[in-house]
Formats: sequence, structure tokens, C-alpha cells
Amino acid sequence: MKLLRDILARVLAVWTLLVFASTMFIFIWFYLICYLLSEPQKTRWHRQVSKLWMGLYLFLSGCRFKVTGKEVFDTTTNAVIVCNHNSLIDIPVSFPFLPRANKTIAKKSFSKIPIFGLIYTFGTVLVDRRDERSRKQSVDDMKKVLETGLDMLIYPEGTRNRTNEPLKSFHNGAFKLAIDTNKPIIPVVLLNTKKILPAKPAMYFTPGKIQMDILPAIYPEGHSIDSLKNKVFEIMANHYTANK
Repeated sequence: MKLLRDILARVLAVWTLLVFASTMFIFIWFYLICYLLSEPQKTRWHRQVSKLWMGLYLFLSGCRFKVTGKEVFDTTTNAVIVCNHNSLIDIPVSFPFLPRANKTIAKKSFSKIPIFGLIYTFGTVLVDRRDERSRKQSVDDMKKVLETGLDMLIYPEGTRNRTNEPLKSFHNGAFKLAIDTNKPIIPVVLLNTKKILPAKPAMYFTPGKIQMDILPAIYPEGHSIDSLKNKVFEIMANHYTANK
């Protein structure tokens, strides 16, 4: 039985990869409109197209998607959103289904992938983590994103969590950004993506339900970087553990 499950999961991984690539060629034409727009309209258009694309991708992949806590955005100004990161599927499904337009911070190397790199560039602040100048520029770019009224989405673990712990340790960047700009932190917890598309074994896909829980905003007033980071970490880790 396990052998059959493994074979099916690998067949489905190939299928979902083909779905991703083939639907990308359909939606790329709509992304090209971004060239005609300035911010923040460019990012808002990018999110709407991505929402349609990822909605189709999830449907054809046999996955359901649910968002809870949208009302948090009704009473919160633009914010620094922090999200856990367990799977390659996290980024493409998280940013389009958040209630407001946002940019993510992401690896510059992905922008070099043909066609996908173009789509990727429109919706992100790019950073080369090995380059100090690039890291400093990305901080300025994220502040500019917030100045336009958009949200800034950051995955503070930095890379996928391949451990058995609820979260990897957080980097400081998102929390320093919130304090420097006096913007609230909105924690977001993705559930079940590690089961659907795990880091190991590779090319292994099991359709299921993805849930994105938006938690109450946390304001930076009175916090140091460490105290804000620790508070957000505790809230997100507890929520993940209670709901996984």
C-alpha cells in the first residue's frame, strides 16, 4: 500500500508541475500589463492575476484552500506580514490570497528562471543574501513598498523549515522593519503545506486542504527587535502546534 501511495504521489508531482508550467504560459500575457502600470497599481494587478492563476492551479491539483481571519485587515493599516515557510508551495499560494495587495522579499536568483522569473520580479523585492549592498538596498525597497500603502510579506525563517519543530528560528529583518516604520506585524500561519509538498522526499505531492490563518495584529510600540520577534514567534508556534 505504501509503495502504491509513493508511486501515486510522484505521478501527481509530475502532473502538478505540468499544470503549473502550462497555466503559466496562459497567464503570462496578463502579467505583461504590469509594464504599463506604476506602483501601487502594478502590484495590485499582479496579485489579482496571481489569484486567478493559483486558484486554477490548486483546483487542477486537487487542493482546497481556506483563509481565516480576514477581518484582521479591516481594522489594520498596511503592515509587515510574517508567514511560516514549510514548502515550495507556500509563496505562490500565500501572497495572492491575502486580503490586500502585497510584495514579498525573495531570492534574486529565482528572477533568472525564464518566463517565471519575469512574473516573480513583478511581485517581489529581490535580494541577493550573499551581497551586503543588495541586503541594504532591499531594506530601502521594503520601506518604499510600505510608503506606497502596500503590505510587505516576509518569511522570517528565511528558508523552508525542514525540521520537526513548528518553526525555525526567526531572522531580525521583519521585526526591525516594523519598528523602523512603526507598522504593525500581522502573523500568518500556513497549515498542511508540508504534507502536500514536502521538502523530502523530492517530487512528492499529496493533494489536500491548505489553510491560511491570519492572526491578530501586533504593534511594535514598546518592543525591542528581540521582544517583538519572540512574541510573534511564540504566538505563531503555539497556533501551528494547536492546529496542525
